[in-house]
Amino acid sequence: MRTFDFVSIKLTLCLVVGIIIGFYFEIGPRLPFFALLSLFPVLYWSMKKQPRDGLPFFELGAMCFTIVLGMLVLALSQKMPNHYSQVDFQNEQFWHLKISEELKPNPYAQNYVAEVIAVGYKKSTGKVLLNLQTDSTREKYAIDDELLISGQVQSIPSPLNPNQFNYREYLKKLGIQHRIKAHQKSIFTLGEHSETLVGKAARIRENIIAKLKKQHFGEEELAVIQALLLGQRDDISENTYNNYKNAGAVHILAVSGLHVGILLLLLEFLLSPLDYIPKGRVLKLIIIVLLLWLYAFIAGLSPSIIRAVTMFTFFAYALYLNRPTNSFNIIALSMLSILLMKPLMLFQVGFQMSYAAVIAIVWIYPKLQKFWFPNNWLVRKTWQLLSVSIAAQLGVLPISLFYFHQFPALFFVSNLLIIPFLGLILGMGILVITLSSVGQLPIFLAQIYNWVIATMNSIVGWVGQQESFIVKDIPFDRFQLIAGYLVIITLVVLLSKPRWKTAIILAIGIVGLQIHALWSHHILVEKEQLLLLHQSRNTVLLDQNGRHLSIYAKNSSNLERLVANHSVAERVQSTSYIELKNSYQLFGKQLYIVDSLGIYPTEKQLDYMLLTQSPKINLERLLDSACPKIVLADGNNYRSYIERWRQTCAKRKIPFHYTGKKGYYVFNSVDD
Repeated sequence: MRTFDFVSIKLTLCLVVGIIIGFYFEIGPRLPFFALLSLFPVLYWSMKKQPRDGLPFFELGAMCFTIVLGMLVLALSQKMPNHYSQVDFQNEQFWHLKISEELKPNPYAQNYVAEVIAVGYKKSTGKVLLNLQTDSTREKYAIDDELLISGQVQSIPSPLNPNQFNYREYLKKLGIQHRIKAHQKSIFTLGEHSETLVGKAARIRENIIAKLKKQHFGEEELAVIQALLLGQRDDISENTYNNYKNAGAVHILAVSGLHVGILLLLLEFLLSPLDYIPKGRVLKLIIIVLLLWLYAFIAGLSPSIIRAVTMFTFFAYALYLNRPTNSFNIIALSMLSILLMKPLMLFQVGFQMSYAAVIAIVWIYPKLQKFWFPNNWLVRKTWQLLSVSIAAQLGVLPISLFYFHQFPALFFVSNLLIIPFLGLILGMGILVITLSSVGQLPIFLAQIYNWVIATMNSIVGWVGQQESFIVKDIPFDRFQLIAGYLVIITLVVLLSKPRWKTAIILAIGIVGLQIHALWSHHILVEKEQLLLLHQSRNTVLLDQNGRHLSIYAKNSSNLERLVANHSVAERVQSTSYIELKNSYQLFGKQLYIVDSLGIYPTEKQLDYMLLTQSPKINLERLLDSACPKIVLADGNNYRSYIERWRQTCAKRKIPFHYTGKKGYYVFNSVDD
C-alpha cells in the first residue's frame, strides 16, 4: 500500500500548509471562516456528482477545505474575538492575569507566561510574557496564581544585534506578542482562584521533587532524574547539559517520544497476561492509555510529553487492533489531532525534531534491516540499535544543523551504550518515584539508582568531552535545510528502488547545494562591512572583510557568543581582536569616537560621530565644531544622556541613531 493513499496523511499535509500560510501572511479568522462556509456546498455537490473518471473534485475540495481550516485554527489560537489586542491597552490599566508557566529565571528577572483574564473591566483572552524584577524576599509565583497588575504592555523587542537569537520571533510562535514589566509593589495576588489541570500537575510534580530531594541522591544525579523522568531540566548544570548535547544524547533529558515509546513497550509486556482473559485486550488498552496519560500528568503536561503520549496512544490502539497498520497513518493522525488543538506547535523545534525522528525511524530503519540482517544474535541486536540511531540522526540532521550548527560524530557510541539500558533505567526510576512519593523508598534502592545515573552521566561525559569528534559552527541556512532533506529523501528512495527519475532529482539536490556553496563563497569574498553593535558595557565594532572578522572593542570579555553567532551566520573563518581607537577612516569617510575622556575631534566636517561611555560634553558646542553628518550612540551610555542628545540632534536636524532603540548600525548603508 502506497503511503500517500491514506486520507489522514493528505489532510495532515494540507493542514500544515494552511497553518504556515496563516502564520506568515498573518491572516485573521474572518476570511478563512467565510471561506469554509462557502466550501461546504462545494464539497456536498462534488461528493454527490463526483465522476468515476476525470478530475477528483471532492478530493481537491477536501484538500482546499483542510488548508483553509489550518488558517482558521491558527487565527483562532492567536486572536479570538475577545483577544486583549482588541482592547485599547496603550494607556496604563489593571491587568487580571493567571500564571500558566514558569520560565527559567535570570539574575535580574523572574519570567512567567500568563493568561489574560481581563483588561480593566473587560474580559479578555490571550497570553503575555510577565517580567518581574528578582526579589529574594518574596516566593515565586506558582502556576494558577491570579494577579492584578497595574502596568503597560510593551511589544517584544526585536534583536538589537545581527544574527542574534530572535526572542521576539520565538515568542510569536508560542502565541505571545507582548510583555508586561512590573515591580512587585504594583502586583496584588488574589486569594481565591480556579485550578487548572496543568496547575494540579505542576503541584504534584513539585511534591514528588521535594520528596526526592530528601533521599540519598547526589546533586547532579537528582537533576538528571528530574529531567529524565519528570521533564524538569532547570536544575541541570551547564556542564552536564553540554556533555549530553555534545554526545548527541540530549534527547534523553527531555521526556519525549523515546521515553513514552519505551514505557508503552514495558506496559505491553507487563500487561500481556490480560490477553488470555475475556475482554482482556480491551481492558489492557484502557489501562495502558490511562497509565500513559497519568505519566504525562505527573511529568507536568508539557508540550513535548503531550505530543508523545498522543502519538503513542494511537500506536497503542493499533497494537490493540492487531492488524497490519501503516505507521505513517498513525503518525499523521496524531499530528493532525495535535495541530487542530495547538497549531502553533508546528513551529516549535521539539515538535519538528520529534516527528522528523519518528518518521525517519519508521521509514529508514526497515530498509537498513533489509540491507543487512546478521545471523549472530549480539551482532544483530547491535546493528538494530545502530540502525535506529542512524535513521533518527538522518531524520533530524538538517533541522539540527539549521538550529544548532553542530554535529556530534560519536552519537552512535552514546546511544549504543545507553539506549539498551534505558528501559531498565526508566522502569527503575518510575519505581523509585512511586516508593518515594509514599515514603517507602529503601536506602539501598536509592543508592543503586544513584549509581546507575552517575554511571550514565560518566559515560555521556566521556563521549561529550571527545571534542575532536564534535563538528561545531557549521553554517546552514534555510535553502540548505530544504535541499538537505531533498537529498536525504531521494538518496534513501534511490537505494531502495533505483530509478532514473529519482537519480535525476538527487543530482539536482546535490548540484543545488554545490551551486549554493559556490555562490555563498563568492558573496563572502566580495563582502566588506563595518557594524556598530549594541552593548551595554562595551563599545564594539565588527569589521568583516571577506572571510576575516576584526573585532574592535574596549574589552574583549563576554563577546564570545555574539562573535560566534555572527561568524557562523556570515561564514567567517578567522577572527582577531583589536583595541578600539578614537578615529577611523572607513569607506572614504571619517568616524570619530567620543568616549568618557570627552576629547573633542580636531577634524571638521565629520561623517560619523560616535558617543560612548557617557561623555560629559556640551553636544551643541561639539556639533558646531565637528559638524558631523550623523551622530551615533551605543548602549554604553546613560539613558538620560541619550534622551538629551536626541533632543539636541532633533533641534539641529542632524540624524541620531541610538542602538538601544534602532539596533546595530551598518556604516556602509545609506545614511538615514
